[in-house]
Amino acid sequence: MLQRLVDWLVYSVFRFGRGSEPGGIINFFLYDAVKILFLLFFMIALIGFIRTYVSQNKIKGWISNKKILGNIFASLFGSITPFCSCSSIPIFLSFLEAGIPLGVTFSFLVTSPIINEYLVIIMLGFFGWKITALYILSGVIIGVVSGLVLGKMGLEKYLVKGLVVSETQRPVEKVYKNIKERIVFGIDEAKSITGRLWVWVLLGVGIGAFIHNYVPQDTIHSIISKTGPFSVPLATVLGVPLYGSCAAIVPVAEVLFRKGVPLGTALAFMMATSALSFPEAVILRRAMRLQLIGIFFGVTAAAIVITGYLFNLIQVLMF
Repeated sequence: MLQRLVDWLVYSVFRFGRGSEPGGIINFFLYDAVKILFLLFFMIALIGFIRTYVSQNKIKGWISNKKILGNIFASLFGSITPFCSCSSIPIFLSFLEAGIPLGVTFSFLVTSPIINEYLVIIMLGFFGWKITALYILSGVIIGVVSGLVLGKMGLEKYLVKGLVVSETQRPVEKVYKNIKERIVFGIDEAKSITGRLWVWVLLGVGIGAFIHNYVPQDTIHSIISKTGPFSVPLATVLGVPLYGSCAAIVPVAEVLFRKGVPLGTALAFMMATSALSFPEAVILRRAMRLQLIGIFFGVTAAAIVITGYLFNLIQVLMF
């Protein structure tokens, strides 16, 4: 419905030509901006409403005491949420607001865009069940390991002040008299967070729309195919600035694979594009300092590179 409305505005009202680069940029920008801002507001309001029924102190204590299980649960939860890297940020922020440890929230933020149900369905069609199953397993492991590493580094100091509840602070538990107060709490929290982020969302989506329509696939393939053993880190680096839906990235990865690019290299490109988009970094800038964004991207990229090499090894041994 939203896509049809955007198409009508861009191609019928504004009269941009279908297939033109300016039309593609505006179409991409309008669709993703509306979608992400709506999800941002709705998901934060919904999670805020749900949080009024559950003690934040109990949630924080339960997950904090689970150590690695907390990261596993967060990563598995991320794998069933149908969000891109930017759309996962509202839940990530809500987790922080609830006092859930930073490393656990990062496990969700990493895994959520890498794995989701429609990506899995598309991958089954392009790559088959063996590669898809290995991809799902690797995505969960990347989320867990990245979250564990980041959680051990004591990075809370790089978050925006007041965004996260400290490890020792116990949130004040408010008593809600009726459902209306719970709904109001969720809406107020959504207004607060969305009000801090909307400019960054529009900026990030705008940059992503430009890159999405001006970076040709043939150029990417040409660069990756000529770098030999360095193709995996290069594919990961090339994937970070790009921005697109998982549905659009899977066919690109499949084309690279069919044209002779090693499997791990193609999947590393897809993972980096999904999990570490440049627009995501722009949006996260409102919630964390550049140091933390750099560390988060670096740890996650390293995990993706290692996974890419493992897939290349598996391809040699099994396929």
